[in-house]
Amino acid sequence: MKIITTEGITKKYNELCAVDNVSIEVSRGGIFGLLGPNGAGKTTLISMLVTMRRPTSGSAHVNGFDIAKQPDKVRRSIGIVFQDPSLDEELTAYENLELHAAMYGVKDNLKQTIDEVVELVGLKDRLHSIVKTFSGGMRRRLEIARGLVHRPTILFLDEPTLGLDPQTRTAIWEYIKDLRRKYDMTIVLTTHYMEEADSICDRIAIIDHGKIIVLDSPSVLKDSLLGDTVTIESPQAKKLAGILKKTGIEKCTLHDGKVTFCVNSGEKRIPEIIGLAKDRRIPVSSVNLHKPTLDDVFLHYTGKTIREENGSARDSMRMRRRAMGK
Repeated sequence: MKIITTEGITKKYNELCAVDNVSIEVSRGGIFGLLGPNGAGKTTLISMLVTMRRPTSGSAHVNGFDIAKQPDKVRRSIGIVFQDPSLDEELTAYENLELHAAMYGVKDNLKQTIDEVVELVGLKDRLHSIVKTFSGGMRRRLEIARGLVHRPTILFLDEPTLGLDPQTRTAIWEYIKDLRRKYDMTIVLTTHYMEEADSICDRIAIIDHGKIIVLDSPSVLKDSLLGDTVTIESPQAKKLAGILKKTGIEKCTLHDGKVTFCVNSGEKRIPEIIGLAKDRRIPVSSVNLHKPTLDDVFLHYTGKTIREENGSARDSMRMRRRAMGK
């Protein structure tokens, strides 16, 4: 059963199209990931689904409710963990949770509910501590707990592990998986961490420049590359790519002074390719062979690495602010 659907949803700021004609479906009880670089449109899409921004065109339904016509019912169905911190640092963890519960009219069994959510995220021993004494990871876990107090049907997580160390990120992933197991909750998250999307998501939509580039399960996306991924670094990468295309390797992507392509039996093809490079006097600095990853999927479908896309995010954000008059 589909719990979220969008049909051609679009958001424009003057001439800038932040989300461009996006149509997706999210199944009940699944973990759905929006994977893309900073400035790709992930947060803007989420902000429309949670009724914080109105779409320029198109439509969407969340838990069966129209985001434009029934925003109050949508909000009652969802929990949100924002990308930017939104806790009151001068209050205790309990007071932050109590305040959030009051906003949603949660009164029955409030203490029990709060005990359950802080137990889930491992903060029971810090329930009555002032939030400004918390580490970044603890604050993130408290924000997740706060989003659960009113027992939402759908939980939206916008870059839930942004800026956290690898160990804390891994712990957050486990909490997210527990939510789905314990409450059969539908979870929608945005991220630009490839390993995060691969580890916890049932289905992933890769989004870039406001458009959905490809959408499927992580395994299907990786299998779509067919074979092994080979990356060769060379000061003449462009020339090498041209030679490879003549051997039948048509999809070669140039990036960072490297050429990346997919072939079957990569370990057998590499000596042949190195031999061709040597015959053409093309120096080879390094060769890497591995099974396809989501990094490779992003590179294959967009022609760039997600790091290159993130590198241009600052300019993209300037454009957004300018378009919104900020």
